[in-house]
Amino acid sequence: MPPKKRNSQTQSKEVKSAESVSPDKKEGPELSFKKHRDKDAEFVTLCKSLHVTDLVCDRAWALWKTVQESMDEIADSQKRVWGACLFVSGTEVDVACFTLTQLLKALRLNVKQFVSLVRKLDVNLDTISTKVNSALTRLEKKYDVSLALYQRFEKTCKNIFALASDDQQRETMRRCWTMFLLAKGRALQMEDDLVISFQLLLCTLELFIKRCPPDLLQPLYKSAISKVQSPPTRTSRRSQSKAKPRPLEPEVDLPLLKTLCKDNECNVEEVKNVYQTSFSAFLDSLDLSRSPDFPQAKDLNQQYDEHYLKSRDIDGRLFFDGDETVLAPKVEISQVERTPKKNLSDEDALIPPQTPVRAAMTSIQQLRGDLTSSGDQPSTNLATYFKNCTVDPTQDVLKRLETLGQAFSRRFGEAVGPRCVVLGWQRFKLGVRLYYKIMEAMLKSEEKRLSVQNFSKLLNDSTFHTSLLACALEVVMATYGESSFKTGGYNHSGAGDPVETDLCFPWILDVVELPAFDFYKVIESFIKAEPTLSKDIVKHLETCENLIMERIAWRTDSPLFELLKQEHEGGAADQVETPASFSQPLQHNHTAADLYLSPMRPGLRVLPPESPPTPGSQASSLPSAQPAGQAPRLPKSNSLSLFYKKLYRLAYTRLQILCSYLLSSHPELEPIIWTLFQHTLQHEHELMRDRHLDQLMMSAMYAICKVKSVDLRFKTIVTAYKNMPNTNQETFKHVLITEGNYDSIIIFYNQVFMQKLKTNILQYASTRPPTLSPIPQIPRSPYKFPNSPLRVPGSNNVYISPLKSSRMSPGIMTPRSRMLVSIGESFGLSNRFQKINQMVNSGERSFKRALDLGSAPKPLKRLRFDVDGQDEADGSKSGGDSTLIQKLAEMSSTRSRMQEQKMKEDTESKKE
Repeated sequence: MPPKKRNSQTQSKEVKSAESVSPDKKEGPELSFKKHRDKDAEFVTLCKSLHVTDLVCDRAWALWKTVQESMDEIADSQKRVWGACLFVSGTEVDVACFTLTQLLKALRLNVKQFVSLVRKLDVNLDTISTKVNSALTRLEKKYDVSLALYQRFEKTCKNIFALASDDQQRETMRRCWTMFLLAKGRALQMEDDLVISFQLLLCTLELFIKRCPPDLLQPLYKSAISKVQSPPTRTSRRSQSKAKPRPLEPEVDLPLLKTLCKDNECNVEEVKNVYQTSFSAFLDSLDLSRSPDFPQAKDLNQQYDEHYLKSRDIDGRLFFDGDETVLAPKVEISQVERTPKKNLSDEDALIPPQTPVRAAMTSIQQLRGDLTSSGDQPSTNLATYFKNCTVDPTQDVLKRLETLGQAFSRRFGEAVGPRCVVLGWQRFKLGVRLYYKIMEAMLKSEEKRLSVQNFSKLLNDSTFHTSLLACALEVVMATYGESSFKTGGYNHSGAGDPVETDLCFPWILDVVELPAFDFYKVIESFIKAEPTLSKDIVKHLETCENLIMERIAWRTDSPLFELLKQEHEGGAADQVETPASFSQPLQHNHTAADLYLSPMRPGLRVLPPESPPTPGSQASSLPSAQPAGQAPRLPKSNSLSLFYKKLYRLAYTRLQILCSYLLSSHPELEPIIWTLFQHTLQHEHELMRDRHLDQLMMSAMYAICKVKSVDLRFKTIVTAYKNMPNTNQETFKHVLITEGNYDSIIIFYNQVFMQKLKTNILQYASTRPPTLSPIPQIPRSPYKFPNSPLRVPGSNNVYISPLKSSRMSPGIMTPRSRMLVSIGESFGLSNRFQKINQMVNSGERSFKRALDLGSAPKPLKRLRFDVDGQDEADGSKSGGDSTLIQKLAEMSSTRSRMQEQKMKEDTESKKE
């Protein structure tokens, strides 16, 4: 159905501009019904209204036919699925035909509904490529950030503007929001950066407040404006400014900016730097930096139109209009009632929700608070450690920081925005403070453990310093929300894309040119040395460690392979890590000093915790004495041994989860699969080169089920695998076969895994199978959370938390954190405890409701792989849907419904 007439004029204007930036203009945007008479006429009409090319039309129709054949029924209307197919096809071939807003309006869907629809195609068919999935993830994150910013904008404007003239106020707010969108689009390449975007919003508000008539302002902001302001610049000087560079200090009203920042829990120095770099340059581009007037709405809209049409994205102005395409999903009344109400007494108010902006500002505030006493230079204690070294490392440390600081800020600017180099330096300086603080804590711990003060070897080790600094910088970027794992740690920009727009780990390793295997050595010691790290940051670093073990450390250029080669070719005792040690607890008595400086331990014994090697001395550990007549056995690497211990435990944990999904009726197979899996990691580690741990896990499971005559197909394994935490479809869709050649996991199994391990696999079908490997003892996370709530014995829902540090005094705590119970402080009236109990009980009911929503969908007809004519590794066809497939579909459906329920709750919690 074509768009309504009232929108036709706007759409034709948009399309005209869009054609000028279309990469496929040569194909012509106009479709011919005659050329596409083999397709549904309504589908062709939709394509014409969106001005898609012949290529996108043909590919989308082919995808639609596949969807039809593979699903018993289509939950959404045909037109909406057609729209999803057009989006997928256009993204696949990089053809920009329409904006996302145009598509959403044509389909009458909002952003969340559309993303869910496209992902259903992926869940049901595995036809959505990594490229499309990455585009969806980026779209969803950008939408979430824009929604959070607009909700905060509305709330802030209520505190700024008086209600004297509603029309005038709305027009001022509209201009302000449009100008912010334009500033964000021009200043930032990463428009989903919540923190810098919010800081730009405060800069825009500052500009509008000081140019706003006083009668439109609330008293707080009316009084905050500086009494003395610079007079408007003359025309002649403005002309000169075009020829000359601007002064370093733009005209920012500091008292006003401080009021804005205080009201929004934001660091004023950071916002000032954003103003002086990105925002002032943006104002110069509009010739508005010294003008006392408001920017013209017509000019702002025209320039934003150009940006929006070029980006092919969401029209951010629609947030202001409350357009249905950008509305947050509606929530149930019971969920709305959980939000705080105004005009209630302190005792009757519920805990307010933690919005994305408030959460980000609180995390940054806490990090800065933790580093208040830390300086940009080594402390007196740290300087003393440096001077006590045989070779003073001070100059090398400072020189290294200068070099890495320039590299970090430059790469940060390339990724975030050309004017953001200064912000990169800000992040780096915070990282340096944390780096010095952690180093001093580590050295104090080592001094107490070893009773030595000369750490010359450790402090002159460049790899140690670079690893420690990289970890500190990763913590800073995670705190600012600039490093996350929404893409599973994969970089989807493509090898030919010169522009970085993703700061996710392992970006920092590329910046400082540090191998992931070296970085892993410092993570645990870093966490133990800094007890004030939040639980979220600790989990972030633990995820970094897991990514290293399962994939990143196995890249071709990794030093891990050289270590393994030395172990296997040099006759090291107990190569890598013996299965016999699996039943022993994972000892966490190795420090970073052990791993960087004393990487060798005797091969015939494990050092007990009470007799660790001495990292500060010049002597290294020596191998145990060998009996006469035997060749000396080379010592074993501490770092490699600990890496493999952790690897085995991670591998078994993931296998255990997959087995619980698939083989609950065959529990005897789990230890057999583990034996093959462990054998592969220990003796055939070359199979891990440029591959993922889970690829070997799924292959081992399929192989054992095959020889044990258990009917478990690869498509079933993959379906279950996608329900596991921290997984990415690239793991089974994009597997290395030969150098530079990638294919599905079925091809990998047939051509690589089975060929390499055929003899070993067949032994499990014989009467004398290999001895089973011991099951690793799976400990709780080695990273303790001292500030985590502890469950009260005998209760399921009552927790207590230790008293927070002084920096979380009631004066700077959020209303939510102030409500938490802490032992040692007066809590107040007893009815508050009753309200906590009520909230806990209501939470239980909400969870039960989430588990009892609707019926499960029908099982899938077919799960396609990129293999023509076959589904399975042996070339066999699926014999119909098994009960297991149906259970997996039900499990996936239940999980999806629970996620949708949580999404509704989260959406409501974002509203303040």
